[in-house]
Amino acid sequence: MTPLSREFFERDPVTCARELVGAVFQWDGCAGVVVETEAYSEEGDEACHTFFRPSARKFVETHPAGTAYVYLNYGMYWLTNVLVKNGSENGFVLLRALRPLHGLDEMKRRRRREKPEDLCSGPGKLSMALGITGEDHGQPLVASRRRGFQSVEDSLPVEVVACPRIGISRAKELPWRFLESACPHVSVKASTKSEV
Repeated sequence: MTPLSREFFERDPVTCARELVGAVFQWDGCAGVVVETEAYSEEGDEACHTFFRPSARKFVETHPAGTAYVYLNYGMYWLTNVLVKNGSENGFVLLRALRPLHGLDEMKRRRRREKPEDLCSGPGKLSMALGITGEDHGQPLVASRRRGFQSVEDSLPVEVVACPRIGISRAKELPWRFLESACPHVSVKASTKSEV
């Protein structure tokens, strides 16, 4: 496996969200295949933090592509995103689900669950299973074998489907959620299937 470079994240959020499905995400000895993501655009996307949070706009301005954007959702769950930016189309990719590969015992301990399908099948579950918290906000997720994304060479191609984003109240009609087809580890199966 080869760490993904910063250049991978110097593209638009939708392209990055789709192409991260099938990559491996590593975090301090735990790892899983990315099976579900969501894209959020800095401009014109009412569901993106940059639409209503000045601190998120400042984060985009002051950090390079490939940086972790971690926030507390509803005061309960840490959600892990990666910053993507190419100058004209910036935003975030939310990691929604992983298929666990390594460190399952630690993930099970943190999640207090036994079934692999219950460990990382949602963005809050994923962060909890890997031990990601607000202290990791602003950390680089590129060019590292310990923390970040790895490409998997010689792997079988993954069938990716696109469908509307979930768990939000605004701009939820955009088909910017991407997931591995028929994977039991996703948070919610696709309701409207369109291959990409």
